[in-house]
Amino acid sequence: MISKMKEQQFETVNDAKWREVAVESLRGLPFEKLITKTLEGIDIQPLYTKEQTERDLGERQEELLKAIRAGKTSGDWTIAQRTYTTNGDQFISETKESLEKGNEAIVYDGSLQVEWNDENLSELAKLATQYPLYAYNVAEGDRFIEVYSLIDEADRKKVQGTFTGTAELPEGYHLVRTEVADTIDAHLKGADIVTELALVLAEAAERAQNYKSFTQFENKFFVRFAIDTHFFLEMAKLRAFRVLWQTFAKAYGHEKESRVPVFSETSLRTFSKLDPYVNLLRAGNEAFSAVLGGTDVLTVHPHDVIAEITPAGIRHARNIQLVIKEETFVDNVIDPAGGSYFIDTLTNEMVEKAWDVFLEIEEKGGYSQYVENGELDEKLKQLYDERVRKLSTREASLIGTNIYADLSNEIPETETLTVPNRLAEVFENLRKKYRVEQPNTVLLTFGQLKDFKARADFVAGFLATAGIEAKPSPAFASVDEAKKWIAENDFDYGVICAHPNEIEDVMSELTKDFPKDQWIDVAGKYDEATEKAWLDAGVSGFIYQGQDQLEKFAYIAKRWKEDDNNAKA
Repeated sequence: MISKMKEQQFETVNDAKWREVAVESLRGLPFEKLITKTLEGIDIQPLYTKEQTERDLGERQEELLKAIRAGKTSGDWTIAQRTYTTNGDQFISETKESLEKGNEAIVYDGSLQVEWNDENLSELAKLATQYPLYAYNVAEGDRFIEVYSLIDEADRKKVQGTFTGTAELPEGYHLVRTEVADTIDAHLKGADIVTELALVLAEAAERAQNYKSFTQFENKFFVRFAIDTHFFLEMAKLRAFRVLWQTFAKAYGHEKESRVPVFSETSLRTFSKLDPYVNLLRAGNEAFSAVLGGTDVLTVHPHDVIAEITPAGIRHARNIQLVIKEETFVDNVIDPAGGSYFIDTLTNEMVEKAWDVFLEIEEKGGYSQYVENGELDEKLKQLYDERVRKLSTREASLIGTNIYADLSNEIPETETLTVPNRLAEVFENLRKKYRVEQPNTVLLTFGQLKDFKARADFVAGFLATAGIEAKPSPAFASVDEAKKWIAENDFDYGVICAHPNEIEDVMSELTKDFPKDQWIDVAGKYDEATEKAWLDAGVSGFIYQGQDQLEKFAYIAKRWKEDDNNAKA
């Protein structure tokens, strides 16, 4: 038996054979059903193989890996956890505690301006000579700028970090980078990955003109990215930037390896006040993606940062990075994703698409002109609207928000950070609205539990995303029983839930004498003729997978208001 096993050989499976088997398993559906299309215009294939990668990339794969690794000297990154308080004493206290517990830098964002006093600023000046100080959005009039004046001129050469904003940095801070291509605002407004990468290059091209040499510019420049929940795409984004940057540098005659630091933070556009612990999963996913993609500096936002930040939220956010660093050992590897057929192919596609968009922006007059003529805002609005559409039709999901909503969760009234264009906000507003008052909604169920449970659960979950609670009726054994119950019970809105194989029989009986004075929908999607016949009989509408949720909720709100006004009249 052993000898026969040793002699056993397996047939080599190539891409063509794999595709043949995959198509057969789809039972008549097209192979394209397995392909995922992204906002970037990238088609994600169901499988990436050596054969395919060699065919599509060839020697290009080695060139990619070389360019990516040229931008990093180490797999390590700086843990740069932010402090969110607006009180100066508390800022110093929390910063010191954070540094003692594993944080490796001081982060200040002037968009959440702190009330400083002389003692606070003096303490911060001392810390700035010991740890990197990353300061963003420092406005004129913000007392934070005084920190730099408090540091002795001899010690200023020790200070490392970044400084951006309308305030002016004093002289002598040669290790502080002041030129940034910051994509976070565009990201929050809906930007896709290709747009973010192209904007970085366009802004860099404009800022580089202010320097005598590319080397001078390179030493002052850094980039900022927000990392979203699309794990592999975001990993490829940071790798693609490394490749693009080497090409960009060569275009300026810089033949040596060029390195500019990549600053990343977890994205807030997918954060939700609903079921905030899902934010913790999002942050962990995003942080690990940034690390594997090769970020140099990383900030992880607490899961409760949108509402009221707790000490536990701050600790969890910091520990995400500490756990990754201590448990995975990825900080010992430069480009841990390198060699993956999938990630390398994604990286290459992003590089090519981003470079083309960058050249388009340059042809239109460059970054500032592209912004001033409104083209960027128009593009970002289109992308944002498409993201909302995908959420509303459940092509994309925000767990706990547009799917698997938990009606027992309270929505916090407080708000630490106001994040524009946060995708969950429209659903949160619905939940707040229906928390006060909502239609008395019932699921009109037919048959045994096993017959209607799938559709009843779907409808209940669908309505729950708006905060509408749907309660089941008794399980009707017949249409006559249902008619009697409907006539005897008071409710505002009902949804008929029956097995797909039985719904037409149920409706053929029910529509003979449909209770037209009641607001009743049917669960499921049907052909045009069937829907028209049922609507003519008195059915109000339908609830089904792929339906635009926000459009349906707007209709429900309008219909309920009209019915309420009619009842009062």
